[in-house]
Amino acid sequence: MSLLIERSGALASLQDGGRFGVRHLGVTQGGSADWCSHHWANWLLGNPLAAPVVEIVLGNFELLAERDSCLALTGADLGASLDGQALAPGRSFRIGQGQRLRFAQPRQGVRAYLAAPGGFRAEAVLGSCATVRREALGGLQGDGRPLTAGDCLQWQGPAPAPRALGAAQIARFDGDALLPVILGAQIGDFSGQSLFDAFNLEWRVDQRADRMGIRLRGPVLQCARRSMVSEGVPLGAIQVPSDGQPIVLLNDRQTIGGYPRLGALTPLAVARLAQCLPGSRVRLRPIALDEAQRQQRRILAQWCA
Repeated sequence: MSLLIERSGALASLQDGGRFGVRHLGVTQGGSADWCSHHWANWLLGNPLAAPVVEIVLGNFELLAERDSCLALTGADLGASLDGQALAPGRSFRIGQGQRLRFAQPRQGVRAYLAAPGGFRAEAVLGSCATVRREALGGLQGDGRPLTAGDCLQWQGPAPAPRALGAAQIARFDGDALLPVILGAQIGDFSGQSLFDAFNLEWRVDQRADRMGIRLRGPVLQCARRSMVSEGVPLGAIQVPSDGQPIVLLNDRQTIGGYPRLGALTPLAVARLAQCLPGSRVRLRPIALDEAQRQQRRILAQWCA
């Protein structure tokens, strides 16, 4: 089974669950930025949840089917259409030989996920095919190159019957995003006013955003700690550099950082932030670690039922 990419922007890539156990080598995680949508796309086809998918960012993507099959689409609404017929995310669908699947531009959200039966095929590098351009790892050729026109996506697996997610399972990416934060080790170094502002005032997603991190614009946060020894940084870490404007670290982040941290977003909050367009409004909300863990267990239980 195969799909020929006929048009692609610079941001479409092959992603799986990420690359783990190699951070001591300076190799970052990678993987799908919105892991929830990634999991749902694979769930619709009966795949392993972390199987390789295509992460399509902001649209401008077109594929030609070279064989009949069944695909799944979740995540952002990027104006997808199959031979000109609108295709909403949150479902699997049949595609016939010679049909074209097109993604135009964002209507809601940033990243759409396209899955195929059994997952797209690519050679694993350090245990994963996740594309990380900066480290030249993963992707179709193993060199970190994003997907481009002329690439051929292949998979091997039986095509299941099409099905759709329920309304409660389809995430919406409109409106303000409320992002739970687990407080970090340096939280006591921030001024009381800064902590009030951080969790009570509005933030805007900056234009400076990629798979490494997303900068937030809003109140200037003051931290008494001027320097610190670099330490490991987790997914969702909220670093605050000297300008007082937070940077939330995403999947392709560096492995260590020397800025004080307000805390870290929960995994679900990271997925939600990854779907925010520049200019989107977000709010931060502190959450206890045990509550965050309970929420995460409830989310994971959806795919075990």
